[in-house]
Amino acid sequence: MNSKLSIWKILFLIFLFVGTIYIIRNQKPYITNSGKIFGTYYKITYKSETDLHEIIKQKMSDVDNSLSPFNKKSIITAINNNCDTTVNEMFTHVFTLAQEISEQTNGAFDITVAPLVNAWGFGFKKGTLPDSTTVDSLRRYIGYNTLSLNNGKITKLYPETMLDCSAIAKGYGCDAVATLLEDNGIADFMVEIGGEVVTRGKNDKGSNWAIGISKPNDNPGITENELQDIISISGKSMATSGNYRNFRYENGKKYSHTISPATGYPVEHSLLSATVIADDCATADALATAFMVMGKDKALEFCRNNENIEGYFIYANKDGRYKTAMSSGFGKYLRK
Repeated sequence: MNSKLSIWKILFLIFLFVGTIYIIRNQKPYITNSGKIFGTYYKITYKSETDLHEIIKQKMSDVDNSLSPFNKKSIITAINNNCDTTVNEMFTHVFTLAQEISEQTNGAFDITVAPLVNAWGFGFKKGTLPDSTTVDSLRRYIGYNTLSLNNGKITKLYPETMLDCSAIAKGYGCDAVATLLEDNGIADFMVEIGGEVVTRGKNDKGSNWAIGISKPNDNPGITENELQDIISISGKSMATSGNYRNFRYENGKKYSHTISPATGYPVEHSLLSATVIADDCATADALATAFMVMGKDKALEFCRNNENIEGYFIYANKDGRYKTAMSSGFGKYLRK
């Protein structure tokens, strides 16, 4: 009897040993790649036995070569310089989506706002603050409906019109890397470029990905981010736009980097940041900017009318205190 028990114990130990080895060999590690692109930083974490950093960097470089106005050899730079240029698939996708979002937001999002952004000192060209005459002269060249894309060519109503995809390109870059990872059989990852995020699957703890929403703070002496809330998501994308980090002071007045395409001036309302959750990051990125132009109430109304869009807003009340508001479906993403 004892010999039979000993044999079963040995067989059990062998089974346990083989099973453990099998689990270890099939448990893929999480790899993190990081660096700088689009004038900002990226961090990409994914579950894989193979480090894909080189092809990830190439994919982001492809996006930069299509959409960066800071890249002198990019497609968008050639269009801004009125060169005869045939756009590629990346540019076509982003341009088409941008036009759709411009239509949906009544022009609050507009990639032709570049001349005004530059004039106010927030774009790829710097200068002194514009006067009303300058603003009025530039506004005639602003308007998403002054552009069209036909047979791979951009047609402008005005040669002076310039494009700036900065408010959608980072989000699209996240989408492009996410698609690359999925094409390589990776199911668990988080792609973050300059604060815009795409998530799939689980993190290394087997949980949803946790992403912080920064508390507004424009004190240049404070470098650490204090978090307003933490989001727990998987299978969704998130983007945040805020006026509290990118601004300039002139003659004692603070100017927001968010320029209204309708007025030509920096927005002046109580909304400090807008966070958007959507199915794709390019849409989330563009809508976060549009919401900063629209203001809290109109942004909340937009979310009510679009079931796949959720928004979280930090604003200042009449006493200057920070308050938050969110769309009806956003609460399920808040980490308990």
